[in-house]
Amino acid sequence: MVIQLENENVPRKHRLIEYANGKSLEEINGTVEVPKGKGFWKTLFMYSGPGALVAVGYMDPGNWSTSITGGQNFQYLLMSVILMSSLIAMLLQYMAAKLGIVSQMDLAQAIRARTSKSLGVVLWLLTELAIMATDIAEVIGAAIALYLLFHIPLVIAVFITVFDVLLLLLLTKIGFRKIEAIVVCLILVILFVFLYQVILSRPDWGGVFAGLMPTTRTFSGSEHVAGMTPISGSLGIIGATVMPHNLYLHSAVSQSRKIDHTDEEDVARTVRFSTWDSNIQLSFAFVVNSLLLIMGVAVFKSGAVKDPSFFGLFQALSDTSMLSNGVLIGVAKSGILSILFAVALLASGQNSTITGTLTGQVIMEGFVHMRMPLWLRRLVTRLISVVPVLICVGLTGGQSAIKQHEALNNLMNNSQVFLAFALPFSMLPLLMMTNSELEMGKRFKNNFLVKLFGWISVIALTFLNMKGLPGSVEGFYGDNATKAQLMQADVIAYVLIAAVLALLVWTIYDLHRGNKRLAAKLNGTDEAATEA
Repeated sequence: MVIQLENENVPRKHRLIEYANGKSLEEINGTVEVPKGKGFWKTLFMYSGPGALVAVGYMDPGNWSTSITGGQNFQYLLMSVILMSSLIAMLLQYMAAKLGIVSQMDLAQAIRARTSKSLGVVLWLLTELAIMATDIAEVIGAAIALYLLFHIPLVIAVFITVFDVLLLLLLTKIGFRKIEAIVVCLILVILFVFLYQVILSRPDWGGVFAGLMPTTRTFSGSEHVAGMTPISGSLGIIGATVMPHNLYLHSAVSQSRKIDHTDEEDVARTVRFSTWDSNIQLSFAFVVNSLLLIMGVAVFKSGAVKDPSFFGLFQALSDTSMLSNGVLIGVAKSGILSILFAVALLASGQNSTITGTLTGQVIMEGFVHMRMPLWLRRLVTRLISVVPVLICVGLTGGQSAIKQHEALNNLMNNSQVFLAFALPFSMLPLLMMTNSELEMGKRFKNNFLVKLFGWISVIALTFLNMKGLPGSVEGFYGDNATKAQLMQADVIAYVLIAAVLALLVWTIYDLHRGNKRLAAKLNGTDEAATEA
């Protein structure tokens, strides 16, 4: 069911901040022509691209440390967690793309159209915090990559990351299809780097495939290795993999293809090929994350990596005493392994720059109907995101290099707490709306199996994120927290969990009321007026 947005034709004044309540990402919406009556592969090629923009979020710098450390500590045990996270991601992204294509609204617009203005503002602020938390990981990753590759001091490297807004300005001039191509190329760079290093390491492929099957040990909390348990490692991988902003982004960029919405078959074809595109690109993300975990097992000697930060991994790749076999040692002497790692880190950060900015525009327009130029949006969010990084670098400036590295790594990991807090508020509305015949029509609503696995995924991810929240909050107190600080962290975590549950109830209630108003309006009754 296509729902027209209110005031869609309100003229916008040419100001830095404008009113916006029209099509999602209006500059690219419906701009990419797709062939009809062509073969499968040619048609798939024209639909390919949006999935790559989404897949970037599943292989950003925040994923690297958790996967490599999980491999170091538990060998191939957590491969099954990467697989399950990827399958859940495919399901959620399928629903997000379908929502955008069928309803012609992105997820933020769809939620706002069904909820109150006050709830829209709350959800906007919450999602902005999640995007900024992701941006912190990008700042740290890009700054460290510049430091490692060009020996630029960290403070200066952090400021240089602000100027990636100039890259964004250039990209906005070359067309959306070319942006998609650049993102795909950067993904291939990341894939090549880790595939090359893993092939050289000659991993135990039997152990890799055996690890894809989950066991009771996978989610055990009793086995401790280097301060980590399998359940904490699993939560880290899940938290770094499934991110809320990807759902908003996919529901918007899936509308970039030109579709005849009066032709149900054309809509169905777009949903089908968008699903192919998404699943193929997310399969690449699964391979990259798997390669990262395999690196932790096969590239390095077991337990050799004591510093899981990007600095430590870079150094380990050039330290022959840490590597697992003679082939790797021979290549590492040239320095190529560590340089390729830093190049992949820089590519990952730049990819996330593009997608993070687009997502920020989607949620701002959808939730609060405000628009600003992409370059200004990027400049503001990046300047806010560099503040905690600069504070961290400044506070540890007089300490040892290892302490600085640990502080930056902890900041990156601790910032992910906002992702756990925001994720339910994108997943639950997405599932409710794509389950609804009122929203999607009889043909495009979720079938029984999608509903079943959708509810299992949403409930499981919400539970696991909430379960991991106390540990995430405890991380803010450092490695040597006192008993009183740990108790305080737990109190804060349980207050946050209560707030999440209360806000979820508010969101469900508002969505239910919004659907009742819509149903009444479509049925021609006066109930819509009484509900308003």
